[in-house]
Amino acid sequence: MKRCITSSRRMAMAAVATSVITFSGSVYAQSVDQVLQADQRRLTLAQESQERINKVVETTHSLEDQYRAVNKEADGLRVYNRLMGAQTDSQQATLDDIALSMDQVDVINRQIVPLMTRMIDGLEQSVALDVPFLMEERTERIEKLKEIMERSDVTVAEKFRKVMEAYQIENDYGTSSEAYEQTLTFEDGDTRSYSILRIGRVGLYYQSEDAKITGRWDNQARKWVPDGSIRNEIRKGLRMANELIAPEIIIVPVSAPSEAS
Repeated sequence: MKRCITSSRRMAMAAVATSVITFSGSVYAQSVDQVLQADQRRLTLAQESQERINKVVETTHSLEDQYRAVNKEADGLRVYNRLMGAQTDSQQATLDDIALSMDQVDVINRQIVPLMTRMIDGLEQSVALDVPFLMEERTERIEKLKEIMERSDVTVAEKFRKVMEAYQIENDYGTSSEAYEQTLTFEDGDTRSYSILRIGRVGLYYQSEDAKITGRWDNQARKWVPDGSIRNEIRKGLRMANELIAPEIIIVPVSAPSEAS
C-alpha cells in the first residue's frame, strides 16, 4: 500500500515537471518571437529613418543647387543692369544731341530752301543760255525740281540731293560728246531731221543724212547757221561719237560761252 502511494506521487511529480518544462519552453519560444519581432520593428524603423534622412539630404542638396543658381542669376542680373544703365545714359545723351540737332535743322532748313530755289533758277538760266542740246530732257529735269520743291512729302535732304544731281548731270555734259537725231526748223521754214553732234557744251553741229547739208549752232546769234566747210570734220565726229572709228582730232569752230545776265 505504501509503495503504491509513492509511485503515484512520483508519477504526479513527473507530470508536473513535464508540464513545467512544456510551459517553460512555450514561454521561451514566445520570448524569442517577441525579441525577433522587436528587432524587426527596430530594423524597419531604422530603415524608415534612413530613408527620411536620405530625403532630407537630397532636399538639402536641391536647395543648395537652387541657391547657387539663384545667386548666379542674381550676379548676371547685376551685370546686365549695369550695362543697361550705361546704355540708357548713352541713349539719353544721343537724344539730347538729336534734340539739339533738330533745333539746328530748323535753322538750316530756313537757310537752305531759299538757296536751293536760287540754284534751280540759276540752272534754268544756264540752260537757256547754253547751246540747245537735249533741251526737252534738260527743261523737264528743271521742271521736276520745281515740283519737288513744292512737295511737303519730300525731305529737305532729298530735295537738295536732286538739285545737286541735276548740277552734276549738267557738269558732265562739259566733258562728254554724243551724237543723236533731232528735228530742226530753220528761218526759211524748212523742217527736217538731222544728225546732231555735240562736243562738250561749246560745239553743236548738224548734218543731213546724205551729208550734203552741214552747219553749226551760233550761240551769239542764237541760231543755226549753215557751214559747208566743216562737212568732212562733222561726218568724222559723228562716226567717232557712234564708235564707228577710233577717236582722232577734228577741227571745227566753237561758240564762245555767253555770260549770265
